[in-house]
Amino acid sequence: MRAEQGHGRGPRLAVGLALAAPAIVLAVALAGCGSKTSTGTSADPAGVVPASASVYVGAAVRPSASLKREALAGGQALTHQRNPYIRILGVLQTPGSPTLDFGRDVAPWLGENAGLFLISLGSSEALTSLLRQGLTASGTVSWPFGSGSGGAQGAIVLDTSDLAEAQSFVAKQAAHAGAHASSLDGVPYQAGSGAAFAVIDKLVVLGSEAGVRAVIETSRGGAALSADATYAQLQSHAPAGALWHVYANPASAHGHGGGGSGAQSTTGLLQALSGDRPLNVSLVPSAKTLALDADLGPAPAGAGSGGGLLTALATGNRALGELPGESWLAAGLGNVGGELGGSLGGLNQLLSLVSTLGSSGAGARAPSSEQTTLSIGGLLEGFLTPLKLLGANTAQARHDYLSWMGEAGVFAAGTTVVELKAAAAIDSKNPAASRAAVGKLASALNRSGAEATPATIPGTEAAIEAKIKGLPVTLVIADGRAADGQTKFVLGLAEASIQAVLNPPSAMSGASSYSAAQTALGAGIQPSVVANFGTLLTLLEGVGLSEDSTISPFVPYLRNSTVVSGGGQNLGGGVQRLRIVLGLQPAKG
Repeated sequence: MRAEQGHGRGPRLAVGLALAAPAIVLAVALAGCGSKTSTGTSADPAGVVPASASVYVGAAVRPSASLKREALAGGQALTHQRNPYIRILGVLQTPGSPTLDFGRDVAPWLGENAGLFLISLGSSEALTSLLRQGLTASGTVSWPFGSGSGGAQGAIVLDTSDLAEAQSFVAKQAAHAGAHASSLDGVPYQAGSGAAFAVIDKLVVLGSEAGVRAVIETSRGGAALSADATYAQLQSHAPAGALWHVYANPASAHGHGGGGSGAQSTTGLLQALSGDRPLNVSLVPSAKTLALDADLGPAPAGAGSGGGLLTALATGNRALGELPGESWLAAGLGNVGGELGGSLGGLNQLLSLVSTLGSSGAGARAPSSEQTTLSIGGLLEGFLTPLKLLGANTAQARHDYLSWMGEAGVFAAGTTVVELKAAAAIDSKNPAASRAAVGKLASALNRSGAEATPATIPGTEAAIEAKIKGLPVTLVIADGRAADGQTKFVLGLAEASIQAVLNPPSAMSGASSYSAAQTALGAGIQPSVVANFGTLLTLLEGVGLSEDSTISPFVPYLRNSTVVSGGGQNLGGGVQRLRIVLGLQPAKG
């Protein structure tokens, strides 16, 4: 593929995973192929996408000269490849088609805009496979749609610049697939081999048969996404210079889940991230950064779950500022008392998805026999064991734990494994209840198969030590009063991590990394997330975990990145933004 411009994949690894990242891969693939050499019809694909679509991705595939320049620079910086999109034309290679050449097969008819939508979220396996292909250095992205349970249900919609050339392309692809002629409401299309092909209102439509039929129905008077009030509101807040955007509405996802475990899993992830609030994520690329703006719309009337993990992150500035100033990883969360259960659900879903993305084969290359079983998945699962109990969706857990929880923060500090300190700290609104929760959590951990015993830690009123499968060190859980008088419930690696929370020598609010994050975020946004990838990779490499199958697909992108900064702001009209900015290493050569 002779792609001439593009943008990087880094933010897809952070927020993109949380926002139907496989769909993002498709939009990025298309956006990486074009340059603004023809005007096209300039039609908005959202005008023929059904308003009930669970996920929609829109992209500029013939961007302006300035956007093209920034997108290409960002992609090269993240991948350190001269042409970061050489493998991605396969997304348009329908069943039976020979290898496509962009200049010969697509460029003659491709217009300015492209879109991709999913009718339902019941095709998680196909989408996860697609994301894995996009992340693997030697992989090739392939056609994602199909008629069976394993194929995604939806379509790609492409603006055209030359209708005759577009019709010729579609006819050839349909012939290669052995498709047969069909029609709906008098509109012809062809279908076969798990794919459908059509030219509708001068737009090329390629996808599953259900997806193509949905476009036909919308073009003939059905409710279109572009006319949906919620979609329009979020689009009105979208940042200038965006290369693509992803829109997801939990209300649509609930209504079109398809009933399968994949649908339930993906729908649950979306709800854990955005609650009942609709979500629009936009990517703004540049040579030095990739910025994601995740905009959350107002929750529907009567909604009960709020804004989920993204809202908690967007409102976590104060909690971040109180974390130890030495932290190289720090994240603050707003009031988690009503959100922690959903937030943990999102973390569990993300962990499951990330685990499936790793390449098969050997795990970590451990430097000693004691570390032969050490793995990223095991470490994360070990930390999540007590958090799952704290956030369990039961009346007992809500009474024993969630009822007293306020804001929360997570941090990691130390440049070597020996110096490593890490903890999750939750503000307590009821010291007596949070103190009692230490003993209750110990009992729950023992019932789950862990080994929890009482401990004595200076400055705390209740403490336990827990040995949990997957964690190579003892996890300490304690309740104590911090230097500012605030009672905190802390889960940390050893006693030093507990003391770092309760009596930090300095706070993140005064750290240089905090002010640097403020500058990166701009627009007066106060940071709630700060992470330094260089330190993270040093630690992973120190114990051989950079080769762990869970993390290895991401290591090249982490190596070419510098820091991540995140923070939230209110945009008015009930719309809230979480901005994530990924710093990039200069491209080589």
